[in-house]
Amino acid sequence: MAHIKVPAGLPGIIGPMSAYPETAKPMNELAQNLLSRESSTLSKADRETIASYVSFLNDCQFCSESHGAVADYHLKQTGFSRQLWKDIESAPIHERLKSLLRIAAKVQKAARSVTAQDVEAAIRLGATEHDIHDTVLIAAAFCMFNRYVDGLGTFAPPRGDSSYVQMGQMLAENGYIGAI
Repeated sequence: MAHIKVPAGLPGIIGPMSAYPETAKPMNELAQNLLSRESSTLSKADRETIASYVSFLNDCQFCSESHGAVADYHLKQTGFSRQLWKDIESAPIHERLKSLLRIAAKVQKAARSVTAQDVEAAIRLGATEHDIHDTVLIAAAFCMFNRYVDGLGTFAPPRGDSSYVQMGQMLAENGYIGAI
């Protein structure tokens, strides 16, 4: 049960966003901007993978599962995100994304620990400065989203629940504007 009154039965961020639409709107706009666009070097799947990985590192069950499901949907690979959470180094992803996930992990833990060498390594592997910018912003935003969800003590379906697959498909197909 959430620490504050939110509509019953609405899991994770959905409950507080439903109860507080004035903050839901800008948060959904941020998520839309960060996650629902692509570039030649950073796909929607990559963006969702970063969000899911940071959420996993933050132990935010709802966000890691739901955004992992979005990444899996974009990749058409059920279970991909769970495999990646175990070990990014052996995950079947390109080295550029691994370098961005290393940066995201540093942002999640201690943002000032990101070094020029981390950025240079990602750029050598094909990341752009825009990719670095978006990676850092996705990681920072998901630290906020994760703390919002968990700090309010919201309800989350158990890991692996089929509702996450449904949420993932809905978010992948429709985006975040108007999702709540």
